[in-house]
Amino acid sequence: MSPVECVRYRGMAFGQGAMLRPQVQLHTHRDDVFILDDQKYPDKLTMLKAARLIAKELGGEKVSFDDDNIEAHGHFEWSTSNTSARPVAIVTPKKVPMVPFGAGSSVEGNCSSPFSGICIDLSLMNKIVAFHEDDMDVVVEAGVNWVDLNNKIKSSGLFLPLDPSPSAHIGGMVATNCSGTNAMRYGTMKDWVVNLTVVLANGEIIKTRRRPRKTSAGYNLTTLFTGSEGTLGIITEITLKLAIIPQDFSVAIATFPTIKDAATAASRMMREGVPLAALELMDEIQMKLINQNGGAGGKLWAEKPTLFLKFSGTRRNIDENISRVKIISKSSKGIQFDSASTEKEMTNLWAARKEVLYANLAARPEGTQIWSTDVAVPLSRMAEIIGKFFLQDLILCWPFRLSSSVLGHVGDGNFHQIVMYNPDKPQEAEAVKRCVHNMMISALEMEGTVSGEHGIGMGKKQECLLEELGPGTIAVMKGLKRSLDPLWLLNPGKVFDEK
Repeated sequence: MSPVECVRYRGMAFGQGAMLRPQVQLHTHRDDVFILDDQKYPDKLTMLKAARLIAKELGGEKVSFDDDNIEAHGHFEWSTSNTSARPVAIVTPKKVPMVPFGAGSSVEGNCSSPFSGICIDLSLMNKIVAFHEDDMDVVVEAGVNWVDLNNKIKSSGLFLPLDPSPSAHIGGMVATNCSGTNAMRYGTMKDWVVNLTVVLANGEIIKTRRRPRKTSAGYNLTTLFTGSEGTLGIITEITLKLAIIPQDFSVAIATFPTIKDAATAASRMMREGVPLAALELMDEIQMKLINQNGGAGGKLWAEKPTLFLKFSGTRRNIDENISRVKIISKSSKGIQFDSASTEKEMTNLWAARKEVLYANLAARPEGTQIWSTDVAVPLSRMAEIIGKFFLQDLILCWPFRLSSSVLGHVGDGNFHQIVMYNPDKPQEAEAVKRCVHNMMISALEMEGTVSGEHGIGMGKKQECLLEELGPGTIAVMKGLKRSLDPLWLLNPGKVFDEK
Protein backbone atom coordinates (compact mmCIF):
# COMPACT_ATOMS: atom_id res chain seq x y z
CA MET A 1 0.00 0.00 0.00
CA SER A 2 1.48 3.37 -0.98
CA PRO A 3 1.62 6.24 1.52
CA VAL A 4 -1.51 7.83 0.12
CA GLU A 5 -3.48 4.65 -0.47
CA CYS A 6 -6.18 3.75 2.01
CA VAL A 7 -9.46 1.94 1.77
CA ARG A 8 -12.36 4.33 1.45
CA TYR A 9 -15.41 2.67 2.90
CA ARG A 10 -18.62 4.71 2.64
CA GLY A 11 -16.76 7.95 2.86
CA MET A 12 -14.29 7.03 5.63
CA ALA A 13 -10.58 6.27 5.34
CA PHE A 14 -8.96 3.15 6.78
CA GLY A 15 -5.26 2.33 6.55
CA GLN A 16 -3.37 -0.87 7.14
CA GLY A 17 -3.79 -3.14 10.11
CA ALA A 18 -7.07 -2.18 11.78
CA MET A 19 -7.16 -3.62 15.32
CA LEU A 20 -10.51 -4.70 16.75
CA ARG A 21 -11.94 -5.80 20.09
CA PRO A 22 -15.29 -5.74 21.96
CA GLN A 23 -16.24 -2.73 24.02
CA VAL A 24 -15.31 -2.76 27.74
CA GLN A 25 -15.67 -0.39 30.71
CA LEU A 26 -13.34 2.59 30.40
CA HIS A 27 -11.10 4.06 33.09
CA THR A 28 -7.48 5.05 33.73
CA HIS A 29 -5.29 4.76 36.79
CA ARG A 30 -5.67 8.52 37.16
CA ASP A 31 -9.33 7.97 38.00
CA ASP A 32 -10.41 9.57 34.73
CA VAL A 33 -13.73 8.09 33.62
CA PHE A 34 -14.82 8.13 30.00
CA ILE A 35 -18.55 7.68 29.42
CA LEU A 36 -19.52 6.14 26.12
CA ASP A 37 -22.39 7.93 24.43
CA ASP A 38 -24.60 5.14 23.08
CA GLN A 39 -26.04 7.53 20.50
CA LYS A 40 -22.57 8.36 19.22
CA TYR A 41 -20.77 5.02 19.41
CA PRO A 42 -22.70 1.78 18.65
CA ASP A 43 -22.76 -1.41 20.70
CA LYS A 44 -20.46 -4.43 20.60
CA LEU A 45 -22.50 -6.48 18.12
CA THR A 46 -22.67 -3.61 15.65
CA MET A 47 -18.94 -2.99 16.01
CA LEU A 48 -18.16 -6.63 15.24
CA LYS A 49 -20.34 -6.50 12.13
CA ALA A 50 -18.35 -3.45 11.03
CA ALA A 51 -15.14 -5.35 11.70
CA ARG A 52 -16.15 -8.10 9.29
CA LEU A 53 -17.08 -5.56 6.63
CA ILE A 54 -13.73 -3.81 7.01
CA ALA A 55 -11.90 -7.15 6.89
CA LYS A 56 -13.71 -7.92 3.66
CA GLU A 57 -12.67 -4.59 2.15
CA LEU A 58 -9.04 -4.74 3.27
CA GLY A 59 -8.52 -8.49 3.05
CA GLY A 60 -8.37 -10.83 6.01
CA GLU A 61 -4.62 -10.50 6.48
CA LYS A 62 -4.99 -6.74 7.05
CA VAL A 63 -7.27 -7.05 10.09
CA SER A 64 -6.17 -8.71 13.31
CA PHE A 65 -8.47 -10.19 15.93
CA ASP A 66 -5.59 -11.66 17.94
CA ASP A 67 -5.89 -10.75 21.65
CA ASP A 68 -2.14 -10.40 22.19
CA ASN A 69 -1.80 -8.16 19.14
CA ILE A 70 -4.74 -6.03 20.27
CA GLU A 71 -3.29 -5.72 23.77
CA ALA A 72 0.01 -4.54 22.33
CA HIS A 73 -1.84 -1.79 20.48
CA GLY A 74 -4.06 -0.75 23.37
CA HIS A 75 -1.98 -0.75 26.58
CA PHE A 76 1.50 0.72 27.01
CA GLU A 77 3.49 -0.20 30.10
CA TRP A 78 5.62 2.96 29.95
CA SER A 79 2.69 5.32 29.50
CA THR A 80 1.29 7.38 32.35
CA SER A 81 -2.22 7.25 30.89
CA ASN A 82 -3.98 4.03 29.87
CA THR A 83 -7.56 2.83 29.65
CA SER A 84 -9.00 -0.66 29.98
CA ALA A 85 -10.70 -0.20 26.59
CA ARG A 86 -9.06 -1.55 23.47
CA PRO A 87 -9.55 -0.65 19.79
CA VAL A 88 -13.02 -1.55 18.41
CA ALA A 89 -14.74 -1.10 14.99
CA ILE A 90 -18.28 0.19 14.54
CA VAL A 91 -20.72 -0.32 11.67
CA THR A 92 -21.53 3.20 10.52
CA PRO A 93 -18.29 4.36 8.95
CA LYS A 94 -19.05 8.03 9.47
CA LYS A 95 -19.08 7.31 13.22
CA VAL A 96 -15.90 5.24 13.50
CA PRO A 97 -13.40 6.57 16.05
CA MET A 98 -9.96 6.22 14.41
CA VAL A 99 -6.74 6.05 16.39
CA PRO A 100 -3.48 6.12 14.40
CA PHE A 101 -0.74 3.90 15.82
CA GLY A 102 2.99 3.86 15.11
CA ALA A 103 5.43 2.35 17.61
CA GLY A 104 3.36 2.95 20.75
CA SER A 105 6.26 4.66 22.55
CA SER A 106 4.33 7.78 23.63
CA VAL A 107 3.77 8.27 27.37
CA GLU A 108 0.65 10.44 27.76
CA GLY A 109 -1.88 7.97 26.38
CA ASN A 110 -1.56 9.58 22.93
CA CYS A 111 -2.45 6.38 21.05
CA SER A 112 -4.82 4.79 23.59
CA SER A 113 -8.45 4.14 22.59
CA PRO A 114 -10.70 5.56 25.36
CA PHE A 115 -13.78 5.33 23.12
CA SER A 116 -12.74 2.11 21.39
CA GLY A 117 -13.02 2.35 17.58
CA ILE A 118 -10.40 1.31 15.05
CA CYS A 119 -6.68 1.47 15.67
CA ILE A 120 -4.96 2.14 12.34
CA ASP A 121 -1.55 0.53 12.53
CA LEU A 122 0.86 2.39 10.24
CA SER A 123 3.95 0.40 11.20
CA LEU A 124 4.02 -1.56 7.91
CA MET A 125 4.11 1.67 5.92
CA ASN A 126 7.87 1.70 6.40
CA LYS A 127 9.36 2.54 3.01
CA ILE A 128 11.81 5.29 2.16
CA VAL A 129 9.95 6.72 -0.83
CA ALA A 130 12.65 9.03 -2.19
CA PHE A 131 16.08 10.21 -1.06
CA HIS A 132 17.27 13.50 -2.56
CA GLU A 133 20.88 13.58 -1.46
CA ASP A 134 21.79 16.81 -3.25
CA ASP A 135 18.73 18.55 -1.82
CA MET A 136 19.44 17.14 1.65
CA ASP A 137 15.93 15.80 2.13
CA VAL A 138 14.12 12.48 2.22
CA VAL A 139 10.52 11.33 1.70
CA VAL A 140 9.37 8.55 4.02
CA GLU A 141 6.22 6.68 4.97
CA ALA A 142 4.86 7.17 8.48
CA GLY A 143 6.05 3.79 9.78
CA VAL A 144 9.76 4.34 9.10
CA ASN A 145 11.88 4.06 12.25
CA TRP A 146 14.23 7.02 12.60
CA VAL A 147 17.21 4.86 13.64
CA ASP A 148 16.73 2.63 10.57
CA LEU A 149 16.52 5.72 8.36
CA ASN A 150 19.77 7.13 9.68
CA ASN A 151 21.54 3.78 9.25
CA LYS A 152 20.38 3.51 5.64
CA ILE A 153 21.49 7.01 4.61
CA LYS A 154 24.64 7.18 6.76
CA SER A 155 26.99 6.69 3.80
CA SER A 156 25.71 9.96 2.29
CA GLY A 157 27.02 11.96 5.24
CA LEU A 158 23.48 13.07 6.13
CA PHE A 159 21.17 12.26 9.05
CA LEU A 160 17.93 13.19 10.77
CA PRO A 161 19.26 14.77 13.99
CA LEU A 162 16.33 14.07 16.31
CA ASP A 163 16.95 11.60 19.15
CA PRO A 164 13.71 10.36 20.78
CA SER A 165 13.04 6.77 21.87
CA PRO A 166 14.99 4.38 19.61
CA SER A 167 11.72 2.59 18.79
CA ALA A 168 9.89 5.73 17.59
CA HIS A 169 8.44 5.95 14.08
CA ILE A 170 8.58 9.17 12.11
CA GLY A 171 4.79 9.51 11.78
CA GLY A 172 4.42 9.50 15.55
CA MET A 173 7.41 11.78 15.97
CA VAL A 174 5.66 14.35 13.78
CA ALA A 175 2.28 13.83 15.46
CA THR A 176 3.73 14.63 18.91
CA ASN A 177 6.36 17.14 17.76
CA CYS A 178 8.97 15.07 19.57
CA SER A 179 12.50 16.10 20.37
CA GLY A 180 14.96 14.19 22.58
CA THR A 181 18.54 14.67 23.67
CA ASN A 182 19.69 16.55 20.55
CA ALA A 183 17.05 19.29 20.76
CA MET A 184 19.51 21.66 22.41
CA ARG A 185 21.40 21.99 19.14
CA TYR A 186 18.97 20.84 16.47
CA GLY A 187 15.54 21.89 17.74
CA THR A 188 12.37 19.78 17.69
CA MET A 189 10.60 17.74 15.02
CA LYS A 190 8.73 20.73 13.59
CA ASP A 191 12.07 22.22 12.52
CA TRP A 192 12.77 19.27 10.19
CA VAL A 193 9.42 18.70 8.48
CA VAL A 194 9.13 20.06 4.93
CA ASN A 195 5.68 18.74 4.05
CA LEU A 196 3.11 16.12 5.02
CA THR A 197 0.63 13.88 3.25
CA VAL A 198 -2.45 13.62 5.44
CA VAL A 199 -5.68 11.62 5.27
CA LEU A 200 -8.56 13.71 6.62
CA ALA A 201 -11.59 12.42 8.52
CA ASN A 202 -13.75 12.43 5.37
CA GLY A 203 -11.23 10.29 3.46
CA GLU A 204 -9.74 13.17 1.46
CA ILE A 205 -5.96 13.08 0.98
CA ILE A 206 -4.03 16.37 1.04
CA LYS A 207 -0.40 17.42 0.79
CA THR A 208 0.42 20.42 2.95
CA ARG A 209 2.96 22.04 0.59
CA ARG A 210 5.67 21.24 -2.00
CA ARG A 211 9.33 20.38 -1.47
CA PRO A 212 11.42 23.58 -1.40
CA ARG A 213 13.07 24.52 1.88
CA LYS A 214 11.00 27.69 2.15
CA THR A 215 7.59 28.88 1.03
CA SER A 216 5.12 31.62 1.91
CA ALA A 217 2.27 30.16 -0.15
CA GLY A 218 -0.91 30.05 1.91
CA TYR A 219 -1.43 28.91 5.48
CA ASN A 220 1.28 26.83 7.16
CA LEU A 221 -0.67 23.56 7.32
CA THR A 222 2.51 21.56 7.87
CA THR A 223 2.99 23.14 11.27
CA LEU A 224 -0.73 22.81 12.03
CA PHE A 225 -0.65 19.01 11.67
CA THR A 226 2.74 18.67 13.37
CA GLY A 227 2.04 18.14 17.06
CA SER A 228 -1.70 17.60 16.55
CA GLU A 229 -1.46 14.01 17.89
CA GLY A 230 -3.60 12.52 15.11
CA THR A 231 -6.63 14.61 16.08
CA LEU A 232 -6.79 16.61 12.83
CA GLY A 233 -5.68 14.02 10.27
CA ILE A 234 -3.69 10.81 9.85
CA ILE A 235 -0.15 11.45 8.62
CA THR A 236 0.91 8.87 6.02
CA GLU A 237 3.97 10.43 4.34
CA ILE A 238 6.58 12.95 5.42
CA THR A 239 9.28 14.94 3.63
CA LEU A 240 12.14 15.71 6.02
CA LYS A 241 15.11 18.01 5.91
CA LEU A 242 18.42 16.35 6.76
CA ALA A 243 21.56 17.64 8.49
CA ILE A 244 25.22 16.98 7.76
CA ILE A 245 26.78 14.46 10.12
CA PRO A 246 29.37 16.36 12.19
CA GLN A 247 33.00 15.67 11.52
CA ASP A 248 33.59 14.28 14.99
CA PHE A 249 31.81 13.57 18.27
CA SER A 250 32.62 13.11 21.92
CA VAL A 251 30.77 12.77 25.21
CA ALA A 252 31.56 13.51 28.84
CA ILE A 253 29.97 13.08 32.25
CA ALA A 254 30.22 15.22 35.38
CA THR A 255 28.96 14.31 38.86
CA PHE A 256 27.86 16.75 41.59
CA PRO A 257 26.93 16.66 45.30
CA THR A 258 23.33 17.80 44.76
CA ILE A 259 20.82 18.07 41.94
CA LYS A 260 20.77 21.86 42.33
CA ASP A 261 24.56 22.02 41.92
CA ALA A 262 24.27 20.02 38.71
CA ALA A 263 21.46 22.22 37.37
CA THR A 264 23.40 25.38 38.26
CA ALA A 265 26.49 24.09 36.44
CA ALA A 266 24.36 23.31 33.39
CA SER A 267 22.98 26.87 33.40
CA ARG A 268 26.51 28.28 33.56
CA MET A 269 27.64 26.16 30.61
CA MET A 270 24.81 27.51 28.48
CA ARG A 271 25.19 31.11 29.66
CA GLU A 272 28.92 31.08 28.90
CA GLY A 273 28.18 29.96 25.36
CA VAL A 274 29.75 26.50 25.29
CA PRO A 275 28.48 24.97 22.00
CA LEU A 276 27.10 21.67 23.27
CA ALA A 277 25.19 19.15 21.15
CA ALA A 278 23.32 17.77 24.19
CA LEU A 279 23.15 18.45 27.91
CA GLU A 280 21.29 15.89 30.00
CA LEU A 281 20.74 15.46 33.74
CA MET A 282 20.03 12.33 35.79
CA ASP A 283 19.57 12.49 39.56
CA GLU A 284 21.09 10.09 42.09
CA ILE A 285 17.99 7.89 42.12
CA GLN A 286 18.19 7.35 38.38
CA MET A 287 21.88 6.48 38.67
CA LYS A 288 21.06 4.01 41.46
CA LEU A 289 18.42 2.35 39.27
CA ILE A 290 20.99 1.95 36.49
CA ASN A 291 23.28 0.13 38.94
CA GLN A 292 20.43 -2.02 40.26
CA ASN A 293 19.85 -3.13 36.69
CA GLY A 294 23.47 -4.29 36.37
CA GLY A 295 25.02 -0.99 35.35
CA ALA A 296 25.50 0.29 31.81
CA GLY A 297 28.39 0.50 29.40
CA GLY A 298 30.19 -2.30 31.23
CA LYS A 299 30.44 -0.43 34.54
CA LEU A 300 28.67 0.64 37.71
CA TRP A 301 28.13 4.35 38.15
CA ALA A 302 28.59 6.88 40.94
CA GLU A 303 25.15 7.30 42.51
CA LYS A 304 25.30 11.09 42.37
CA PRO A 305 23.47 13.70 40.25
CA THR A 306 25.16 13.45 36.86
CA LEU A 307 25.36 15.64 33.78
CA PHE A 308 25.74 13.88 30.42
CA LEU A 309 27.28 16.10 27.74
CA LYS A 310 27.59 15.58 24.00
CA PHE A 311 30.00 17.51 21.78
CA SER A 312 30.25 17.68 17.98
CA GLY A 313 32.35 19.50 15.37
CA THR A 314 36.04 19.39 14.58
CA ARG A 315 38.39 17.54 16.91
CA ARG A 316 40.11 20.77 17.90
CA ASN A 317 36.84 22.51 18.79
CA ILE A 318 35.60 19.50 20.72
CA ASP A 319 38.78 19.35 22.82
CA GLU A 320 38.55 23.08 23.59
CA ASN A 321 34.90 22.78 24.61
CA ILE A 322 35.58 19.76 26.83
CA SER A 323 38.28 21.79 28.63
CA ARG A 324 35.84 24.69 29.16
CA VAL A 325 33.15 22.40 30.52
CA LYS A 326 35.63 20.71 32.85
CA ILE A 327 36.62 24.08 34.34
CA ILE A 328 32.98 25.11 34.81
CA SER A 329 32.15 21.78 36.45
CA LYS A 330 35.05 22.02 38.88
CA SER A 331 34.12 25.58 39.89
CA SER A 332 30.48 24.48 40.39
CA LYS A 333 31.31 21.89 43.09
CA GLY A 334 31.83 19.10 40.56
CA ILE A 335 33.08 15.83 42.07
CA GLN A 336 34.25 13.91 39.01
CA PHE A 337 34.63 14.62 35.30
CA ASP A 338 35.25 11.97 32.61
CA SER A 339 35.43 12.43 28.82
CA ALA A 340 35.68 9.91 26.01
CA SER A 341 38.62 9.60 23.64
CA THR A 342 37.42 6.62 21.57
CA GLU A 343 34.13 5.58 19.99
CA LYS A 344 33.82 2.71 22.46
CA GLU A 345 34.31 5.05 25.40
CA MET A 346 31.65 7.39 23.95
CA THR A 347 29.16 4.53 23.71
CA ASN A 348 29.95 3.41 27.26
CA LEU A 349 29.70 6.89 28.79
CA TRP A 350 26.38 7.61 27.09
CA ALA A 351 24.97 4.14 27.85
CA ALA A 352 23.41 5.08 31.20
CA ARG A 353 21.45 7.90 29.58
CA LYS A 354 20.16 5.71 26.74
CA GLU A 355 19.11 2.86 29.03
CA VAL A 356 17.25 4.90 31.64
CA LEU A 357 13.72 3.92 30.54
CA TYR A 358 14.53 0.21 30.52
CA ALA A 359 16.23 0.48 33.92
CA ASN A 360 13.08 2.07 35.37
CA LEU A 361 10.85 -0.62 33.91
CA ALA A 362 13.13 -3.37 35.22
CA ALA A 363 13.27 -1.86 38.72
CA ARG A 364 9.53 -1.36 39.05
CA PRO A 365 8.19 -3.42 41.99
CA GLU A 366 5.35 -5.82 41.27
CA GLY A 367 1.95 -4.15 41.47
CA THR A 368 3.28 -0.66 40.81
CA GLN A 369 2.99 1.63 37.82
CA ILE A 370 5.19 4.38 36.43
CA TRP A 371 3.87 7.91 36.25
CA SER A 372 6.13 9.77 33.84
CA THR A 373 5.53 13.35 32.84
CA ASP A 374 7.46 16.44 31.79
CA VAL A 375 7.48 20.23 31.94
CA ALA A 376 9.70 22.90 30.40
CA VAL A 377 10.67 26.34 31.73
CA PRO A 378 12.86 29.24 30.57
CA LEU A 379 16.52 28.28 30.91
CA SER A 380 17.15 30.69 33.79
CA ARG A 381 14.48 28.95 35.92
CA MET A 382 15.68 25.37 35.42
CA ALA A 383 17.69 25.08 38.66
CA GLU A 384 14.88 26.76 40.59
CA ILE A 385 12.11 24.42 39.46
CA ILE A 386 14.23 21.32 40.06
CA GLY A 387 15.01 22.54 43.58
CA LYS A 388 11.32 23.24 44.18
CA PHE A 389 10.43 19.79 42.87
CA PHE A 390 12.73 18.07 45.35
CA LEU A 391 11.32 20.07 48.26
CA GLN A 392 7.70 19.18 47.51
CA ASP A 393 8.75 15.61 46.65
CA LEU A 394 10.07 15.24 50.22
CA ILE A 395 6.73 16.45 51.56
CA LEU A 396 4.38 14.43 49.33
CA CYS A 397 6.19 11.28 48.14
CA TRP A 398 8.78 10.47 50.77
CA PRO A 399 6.25 9.60 53.54
CA PHE A 400 5.08 6.69 51.33
CA ARG A 401 8.65 5.70 50.35
CA LEU A 402 7.78 6.26 46.70
CA SER A 403 10.58 6.15 44.16
CA SER A 404 10.52 9.60 42.55
CA SER A 405 13.30 10.85 40.32
CA VAL A 406 14.34 13.44 37.75
CA LEU A 407 15.63 13.07 34.21
CA GLY A 408 16.22 16.32 32.40
CA HIS A 409 16.99 17.72 28.96
CA VAL A 410 18.43 20.65 30.86
CA GLY A 411 20.00 22.08 27.72
CA ASP A 412 16.58 23.28 26.60
CA GLY A 413 14.88 23.72 29.97
CA ASN A 414 12.91 20.46 29.84
CA PHE A 415 12.82 17.84 32.60
CA HIS A 416 10.89 14.67 33.36
CA GLN A 417 9.57 13.35 36.64
CA ILE A 418 9.30 9.58 37.02
CA VAL A 419 7.38 8.16 40.00
CA MET A 420 6.68 4.50 40.83
CA TYR A 421 3.52 3.97 42.88
CA ASN A 422 0.75 1.48 43.59
CA PRO A 423 -2.50 2.66 41.96
CA ASP A 424 -4.49 0.38 44.25
CA LYS A 425 -3.38 2.39 47.28
CA PRO A 426 -5.46 5.60 47.27
CA GLN A 427 -3.03 7.55 49.45
CA GLU A 428 -0.12 6.82 47.12
CA ALA A 429 -2.14 7.66 44.02
CA GLU A 430 -3.33 10.94 45.56
CA ALA A 431 0.21 11.88 46.66
CA VAL A 432 1.57 11.32 43.16
CA LYS A 433 -1.29 13.22 41.57
CA ARG A 434 -0.69 16.20 43.85
CA CYS A 435 3.07 16.05 43.25
CA VAL A 436 2.67 16.13 39.47
CA HIS A 437 -0.05 18.80 39.65
CA ASN A 438 2.19 21.02 41.76
CA MET A 439 5.02 20.57 39.28
CA MET A 440 2.72 21.71 36.45
CA ILE A 441 1.57 24.77 38.39
CA SER A 442 5.16 25.65 39.29
CA ALA A 443 6.18 25.45 35.63
CA LEU A 444 3.34 27.76 34.60
CA GLU A 445 4.21 30.23 37.38
CA MET A 446 7.70 30.37 35.84
CA GLU A 447 6.25 31.10 32.36
CA GLY A 448 6.85 27.50 31.33
CA THR A 449 4.76 24.79 29.70
CA VAL A 450 3.05 21.64 31.00
CA SER A 451 4.50 19.59 28.13
CA GLY A 452 7.95 20.07 26.66
CA GLU A 453 7.88 17.06 24.35
CA HIS A 454 5.36 14.39 25.42
CA GLY A 455 2.31 16.10 23.99
CA ILE A 456 -1.02 16.39 25.83
CA GLY A 457 -2.72 13.06 25.07
CA MET A 458 -5.13 12.09 27.84
CA GLY A 459 -2.73 12.81 30.69
CA LYS A 460 -2.65 16.60 30.54
CA LYS A 461 -5.85 17.56 28.77
CA GLN A 462 -7.94 18.59 31.77
CA GLU A 463 -6.88 21.60 33.81
CA CYS A 464 -3.25 21.60 32.61
CA LEU A 465 -3.75 22.74 29.02
CA LEU A 466 -6.57 25.11 29.93
CA GLU A 467 -4.47 26.69 32.68
CA GLU A 468 -1.57 27.22 30.28
CA LEU A 469 -3.38 28.55 27.21
CA GLY A 470 -6.67 29.94 28.52
CA PRO A 471 -10.24 29.42 27.23
CA GLY A 472 -9.86 31.75 24.23
CA THR A 473 -6.94 29.85 22.73
CA ILE A 474 -8.57 26.49 23.46
CA ALA A 475 -11.74 27.71 21.70
CA VAL A 476 -9.72 28.50 18.56
CA MET A 477 -8.13 25.03 18.66
CA LYS A 478 -11.54 23.40 19.04
CA GLY A 479 -12.80 25.44 16.07
CA LEU A 480 -9.98 24.05 13.93
CA LYS A 481 -10.77 20.54 15.14
CA ARG A 482 -14.48 20.88 14.27
CA SER A 483 -13.75 22.24 10.81
CA LEU A 484 -11.50 19.30 9.92
CA ASP A 485 -13.24 16.61 11.96
CA PRO A 486 -16.84 17.70 12.63
CA LEU A 487 -17.88 14.28 13.97
CA TRP A 488 -14.90 14.17 16.35
CA LEU A 489 -13.66 10.82 15.02
CA LEU A 490 -9.89 11.26 14.82
CA ASN A 491 -8.17 10.15 18.02
CA PRO A 492 -11.04 11.31 20.25
CA GLY A 493 -10.40 11.96 23.93
CA LYS A 494 -6.96 13.47 23.31
CA VAL A 495 -5.70 17.08 23.75
CA PHE A 496 -9.19 18.27 24.79
CA ASP A 497 -12.71 16.90 24.93
CA GLU A 498 -15.54 17.71 22.54
CA LYS A 499 -17.72 19.25 25.27
